Amino acid sequence: MDITKSSNPVFGKDIFNQSATSTSDGVMTVNGTINKTGLMLLIVVFAATFTWRKFMGAIDPAMPGAMPPGLIGWMIGGAIGGFITALITVFSPRRAAMTSPIYAVFQGLFLGAISAMFEAMYPGLVMRAVSLTFGVFFIMLLLYRSGTIRATEKFRTVIFAATGGIAVVYLVSFVAGMFGVNFGFMHGSSMISIGFSLVVVVVAALNLILDFDMITKGANARAPKYMEWYGAFGLMVTLIWLYLEMLRLLSKLSSRN
Repeated sequence: MDITKSSNPVFGKDIFNQSATSTSDGVMTVNGTINKTGLMLLIVVFAATFTWRKFMGAIDPAMPGAMPPGLIGWMIGGAIGGFITALITVFSPRRAAMTSPIYAVFQGLFLGAISAMFEAMYPGLVMRAVSLTFGVFFIMLLLYRSGTIRATEKFRTVIFAATGGIAVVYLVSFVAGMFGVNFGFMHGSSMISIGFSLVVVVVAALNLILDFDMITKGANARAPKYMEWYGAFGLMVTLIWLYLEMLRLLSKLSSRN
């Protein structure tokens, strides 16, 4: 079975086609991928709870927005660790059963720290971001399962182009920031900035449709069992991206109040 590309870089190289086979260890199933996604989500939550509690207890209510000492270090460490394990997983999917849970730990530490940072600036924002992220996730799943939104070739092309464009904008913004150049439409609380974040949230949400479709096709192609971990890993990458963009969008809206 031909498995077309997803805009998720984890699924961006026909990974299931490359590994599709029948093995003595069993084959990939949708339910197996769901179970492993749930396990990774639990790991993320537990790891995030650690850094969340570590720093939320150190926040001084009399100094809103003040960052507790050490928070940035945990945030950077989690981000770098997650990036490294993500690269290992992408280039060696057979190790996904080992690297995916490690990725979840690092990302949990990162998310707990960055969530504490946003919560210190805008109390109550994190719970709204979490609720909206899971709400969007289940809505996208319902739309996919009902066939309301189908991952057609045209749909894939549009989302792939949109995701690539966003990645280029973020990269250019990062490089420009190193030279003191600030892209106003990406930051601040202007309507243009809010509109940009809203577009990114929509694109991230629609990437979930492609991820669901890739996992389904991987199972239909009888990919090896370890690809369940890889599929769960790819889905978590999109879900974490969606959550981070929700934090950015809600913080911009909160700053206007």
